[in-house]
Amino acid sequence: MAQQVFDVAIIGYGPAGVVAAGLLGQAGLNVYVCDRLADVYEIPRAIALDHEIMRVFQQLGVAEAVAPFCEPFTPSEFYGVDGQLIRRMTMVAPPFPQGYTPSMVFTQPAVERVLRERVAQMKNVEVELGVEMKSLQQDATGVTLQVGDTRQVRARYAIACDGGSSGVRTQLEMPLDDLDFDEPWLVVDVQVNERGLAKLPKVSVQYCEPERPCTLVIGPGNHRRWEISLKPGEDPKQASTPEATWQLLSRWLTPDDGRLWRQSSYRFHALVARNWRKGRVLLAGDAAHMQPPFLGQGMCQGVRDVTNLAWKLEAVLRGEVSGDCAEALLDSYGAERGAHVRELTTRIKHVGEVICVRDESKARARDARLLAESGGVVKDTPRQDILPRLDTGMLAPQVHDARGSLFPQPWLLTATGPQRMDTVFGNGWRLVLAAGQSLSVANPLPWLGTIALGTSETSESDGVAKAWFAKHQSMAAVVRPDNYVYGVASNADELEGLWRHLASDMGVREPVPAS
Repeated sequence: MAQQVFDVAIIGYGPAGVVAAGLLGQAGLNVYVCDRLADVYEIPRAIALDHEIMRVFQQLGVAEAVAPFCEPFTPSEFYGVDGQLIRRMTMVAPPFPQGYTPSMVFTQPAVERVLRERVAQMKNVEVELGVEMKSLQQDATGVTLQVGDTRQVRARYAIACDGGSSGVRTQLEMPLDDLDFDEPWLVVDVQVNERGLAKLPKVSVQYCEPERPCTLVIGPGNHRRWEISLKPGEDPKQASTPEATWQLLSRWLTPDDGRLWRQSSYRFHALVARNWRKGRVLLAGDAAHMQPPFLGQGMCQGVRDVTNLAWKLEAVLRGEVSGDCAEALLDSYGAERGAHVRELTTRIKHVGEVICVRDESKARARDARLLAESGGVVKDTPRQDILPRLDTGMLAPQVHDARGSLFPQPWLLTATGPQRMDTVFGNGWRLVLAAGQSLSVANPLPWLGTIALGTSETSESDGVAKAWFAKHQSMAAVVRPDNYVYGVASNADELEGLWRHLASDMGVREPVPAS
């Protein structure tokens, strides 16, 4: 019997792996997944996600199913040396641009279980748990995995989602670049009882105290997380014992106020893969990068990785793009995500540098500077303002603030009631026309769906797209399958230019109207 050749093999079935399996499986590709764990890891590691990730969950059809395990992220208040408020991070005000609460906390094991249940419905995805990928070989046409002692799995491409200690990355000698952040911290999750909850702040707090910087995050329900910096000379193993952990928590709680769910010592790193692709193997998630947790972006970054990669692999595997254009499209994955991760990690480090000043005189100077910059009145800083846009890769060759940003998802007033735009029109390549705009010539790219907003069937209920087009002085946007803006046009000539560039980038020969 001939060996089955999968389209894609995924090593690792954490958040990045399961989203990759879901997106590729939903696209109809044949997918193999393996993971050394037999079930979902029951201890929460990630605690935050955002509206971009919820939009991906919507695409997978699980947004409503994960909603019970999510809550809005409370504001994060930063307190300085003398206990004064020096900074406040919040979320953008409604109407929400992506159709979901912009910042959320969530219960990771429950959400992962929902995602796995969705993948289990896909007959074209084979998931093998409790087995280890021992070695990997690749050639010009595919990748061969040695799984366990007896099985070999063949696939045309492979994605390594196997975590920070990635065996795939190690085997393929794909180095990580150090972005110069390395600190020991203790992460503590507590299920707090009613007595304990009454003692705690009602918002998340960054204690920017030189003696021991720490963070308190309000999770869903009674879940509270502390991230506590360890001092030079402190033993991380000792700090993570129940006795030592409760001592560190004594400022807030006693053992009578809740139950320890997890206490683990970590070194917070800032690392990113130098190259994200080697032949037919691509890195994603923690296998490709690690960053400090100060904005709760770790899991979000992994989901962004595989959402970026999935549509590109699909286009290549289906022959929608081939030859040099296929190679360029796959290479754009690492170029885009690598630059984005490096920029966001730099911004996260700057947030960490505000929190982690150890010298008291420098900390007082920091407090004075932040208060002076705000005119003595602390203003809200939306977390989303810190997230960068894409700045390189599969984007139109134009200089524009909208290029590489996330396109909004308005609520549309349909005959069956309000619906989010993606629910009505799906994903894939989309040409979105602002309300009142029309095409002077037909869209020449049949795989580029057209959405004309502002009609009787596409009237917005919240105006987020209308505001976006007005802000960017545009009449049309070409939006990629991962919801990032390929390019914008303010007139018909610019739109024709976008069509030409997109056809060239994808290596297609569909007729494009002459000028």
